[in-house]
Amino acid sequence: METCDICMEKVILIGIGVSEESLDELSELVKTAGGQETGRMVQTRDSAQAGTYFGSGKLVELSEMVEERGATGVVCDDELTPAQLRNMEQALQTKIMDRTLVILDIFAARALTAEGKIQVELAQLKYRLTRLVGLRDSLSRLGGGIGTRGPGEKKLEMDRRLVKNRIASLNRELKEVKCHREVTRQQREKSGIPVAAIVGYTNAGKSTLLNRLTGAQVLSEDKLFATLDPTTRAMALPSGQQTLLTDTVGFIQKLPHHLIDAFRSTLEEAKYADVIIHVVDQSNPSFETQMHIVYDTLKELGVEEKPVLTLFNKADAVHEEGILRDFRAQKALSVSAKTGENIEEAKLSLEDVLRGNRRLLERVFPYSEAGTIQYVRRYGELLQEKYEENGIYIKAYVPAKWYDKVAK
Repeated sequence: METCDICMEKVILIGIGVSEESLDELSELVKTAGGQETGRMVQTRDSAQAGTYFGSGKLVELSEMVEERGATGVVCDDELTPAQLRNMEQALQTKIMDRTLVILDIFAARALTAEGKIQVELAQLKYRLTRLVGLRDSLSRLGGGIGTRGPGEKKLEMDRRLVKNRIASLNRELKEVKCHREVTRQQREKSGIPVAAIVGYTNAGKSTLLNRLTGAQVLSEDKLFATLDPTTRAMALPSGQQTLLTDTVGFIQKLPHHLIDAFRSTLEEAKYADVIIHVVDQSNPSFETQMHIVYDTLKELGVEEKPVLTLFNKADAVHEEGILRDFRAQKALSVSAKTGENIEEAKLSLEDVLRGNRRLLERVFPYSEAGTIQYVRRYGELLQEKYEENGIYIKAYVPAKWYDKVAK
């Protein structure tokens, strides 16, 4: 990582009819990538100019701002076409980036595991494949800074055939990793331990919540996309029942489809979970919009019918209590993962939601079948246990898929 070059990179943010909130988020993305906002410009029009994004008059204004502010680049809030990218670089004589490129750059810097690195490189190569012609002219000027991490300059100079071969190779590697993930997932299903997937907008506090609930030491920072790789940890619920919590990559508006495709196997942890824990940053003024984005992304992944527990996080950062509700959730609760406020109540709520996937079991087990009760204790919710003359009386909630096996 060329830290010095990145620290010096000053950029102007631009957009077509975008809100200040959207540009504020783009500014946070740039900051996370190591850049610094030095100005912003928005053009009010129905759609972008096909060839240059901005209209000709606005492009002249932007050129003057670039020179006046000493900017080393321009970042667009939308994904640019190859023609727009090429024409804007020629007109402004500076580096042009878009939101997608910045997000990919952050992912490249944050990927730690082999799987994460494969996924990021795959997404970057797919994104840049159609832009090789436009990028070739500017490669000599890139040097360092945002957008140069990951595959890098050397790989971008490869012709399309080599890039496609590399993409095919990465897809094969990712398929092998996915097979390993499938085996791990099947072993979890056989164990009968319920799984809860933690999802939410980036920087909502998912990793902090995982650490608070399980005592894990997952990296948690006040940054966008602080963690990319999914982490699974065990947690004991108040009843003593074991459950698994899986942290997932954060969502964001205009999440590049290349990333959704590359990280699909990771994001699909939510698809195979028993419950979705939706973490919302209630201190963010746009939290309702962020909630919609999360649900839209889950819908794209085919995760719509799962029971949801919504935790409105960062209660410690809110001075005035507002109306907190989520009509798509079975339960909703205000918490603070940072201070521990209402965390025990969150565990009880999770237990209630999980109970919806279980059936109540009442029977007397002969002493010869006492071993089965160990499974009930570990994977179910034991309500009552009595030793009687003809066996052991059990009253418990057990996973629905286990009911027929243990009820006979």
